[in-house]
Amino acid sequence: MNIDKITDVNVKKAIEALQSGDKVWYSYFTEDAVMTDDGNSVDFKSFFAKALGSEKFLSIDKIEDEGKSIFGNFKAGNWGTFGVFFKFHQNADGKFDRLDIGQSN
Repeated sequence: MNIDKITDVNVKKAIEALQSGDKVWYSYFTEDAVMTDDGNSVDFKSFFAKALGSEKFLSIDKIEDEGKSIFGNFKAGNWGTFGVFFKFHQNADGKFDRLDIGQSN
């Protein structure tokens, strides 16, 4: 899968880590990063303790918000494969302090 179309450098590096299941993924986020999944608040660290290494993008179909919103086909472990969005929110220090994910149409 080609991630070269992701224009935000930090989002691109984070997605590379997600794709390979690399725990460096956490280093792109603040210690207290907020996360939502389909609009519901979830614990970021607990969520990715289960997802990292078993869930990943199969394709990236659209990029918005100056490279901070990624849309594509996603393999979500036992949940199956479907369209999703990842919306990264970056603080002034360049780290992500919020991640919103969910199903997209």
